[in-house]
Amino acid sequence: MPRIIGVDIPANKRVTYALQALYGIGPAIAAEIIERAKINPDLKASQLTDENIAAITNLIQNDYVVEGDLRRELVTNIRRLQIINSYRGLRHKKGLPVRGQRTRTNARTRKGKKVTVGAIRDKTQRRVAASDKEAKAAAAAAPAAPAKKK
Repeated sequence: MPRIIGVDIPANKRVTYALQALYGIGPAIAAEIIERAKINPDLKASQLTDENIAAITNLIQNDYVVEGDLRRELVTNIRRLQIINSYRGLRHKKGLPVRGQRTRTNARTRKGKKVTVGAIRDKTQRRVAASDKEAKAAAAAAPAAPAKKK
């Protein structure tokens, strides 16, 4: 497996697809890198020479923001939005959709599992909830009796 910028790229794939294993490199940028490095796109990643790997690494390090630097940049951008209390920052903070999607229905990916708030519709569940409430009230009202020693 060839290693580029600290990431093992899959050896059994063509170079164009293998480069996409790097965070921040998609199909268009991968094709552009191969073209600028003058590498045959039909080569498998395992067939790359050390010179080819060095050329690819050099191009990526000098011209593109990838992997940890890109992740760090995204996190700082989101943190900046939250600090200045912009609308987008507040949505990130609350865990709601940021780009104007509706939230009355859907948005389950951001909001998480549905939590019912308010009335309990099922009568049996209502009885159980009422009895739990009464038990808690009785326990709070009754003074705690000291434990007996044997």
